[in-house]
Amino acid sequence: MTEGPASALPFAATPGRLDAVVASLSGASRSQVAGWIEGGHVQVDGQTVTKPSLKLRGGEALLVSPPPPPDATVRPEQVPLDVLYEDEHLIAINKPPGMVTHPAPGVSTGTLVNALLGRMSLPQQGGFDGPDGYRPGIVHRLDRDTSGVIVVAKTVAAHARLAEAFKARETQKVYLAIAAGGWRAEEAVRVDAPIGRHPVQRQRMTVGGANAREAQTLFTPLARCPDGHGRTLALVRAQPRTGRTHQIRVHLAHLGSPILGDPVYGRESALIGRHALHAHFLTLPHPVTGEALHLHAPAPEDLLSAWISLGGQWPAQAEAPTQN
Repeated sequence: MTEGPASALPFAATPGRLDAVVASLSGASRSQVAGWIEGGHVQVDGQTVTKPSLKLRGGEALLVSPPPPPDATVRPEQVPLDVLYEDEHLIAINKPPGMVTHPAPGVSTGTLVNALLGRMSLPQQGGFDGPDGYRPGIVHRLDRDTSGVIVVAKTVAAHARLAEAFKARETQKVYLAIAAGGWRAEEAVRVDAPIGRHPVQRQRMTVGGANAREAQTLFTPLARCPDGHGRTLALVRAQPRTGRTHQIRVHLAHLGSPILGDPVYGRESALIGRHALHAHFLTLPHPVTGEALHLHAPAPEDLLSAWISLGGQWPAQAEAPTQN
């Protein structure tokens, strides 16, 4: 076997997927191990491999060289936040577009975590998890340019209970999006299509793709209007049942209805400076009382302005909560 650095950990492989085997042998999380593998920190029989799904027969010589942990120092920042709800267990924020949820490689300031640390302490639950970055208290995430409701735990116990609620699908999420396509009035469309990493463009997700996982979203058009170029746009309510990366954006693009202003799955728009997607409502059980907590982030000004600029009228039902 090729000699590795002094910190390298040698193992004899058991049968199974490479990431699962290394996670079991090393005690690290599977997502953390996947980051090690993709970063070239794992060798199989002396050869560096970068495919977490590689099948092992058993008996291969593994050499794992975990990268040094990133600097865990995150600077508190005094950033105004739109607080929707707060008690001693959790805080709910109306996240503005353009704000990253938590520090990650290449992004160490200006995140929601930086802003929250400027006003409170956060539990270390989650901490660093390989490529995912520093995320104390973070239970779920929103894309940088997605605005709206996001919940952050203020204690380890609250984090554990909220994480369980999201995993068990005890939450109800409602988003608003402006999407292209010839939507029929008020005809709901349910998409059940697994989502995985794009095989070539690694920053994108796609229906199918690598390591695809189940994904379901219910879409309901609330209003329609022409875009002035012979096409129709719709204000769409999206209710994701699962929580895959970029799920709503990928599913709408899969329908041939990419979100207005989405440069990754559609194209940029002069009407709005980001993809027109907003986390509108979130209902979840309170981590201590168990009572349903209903959170609402009103539609943001840029999304309203884009819709009105198209000639559309804002429908009253857009602000009405609904059930999955």
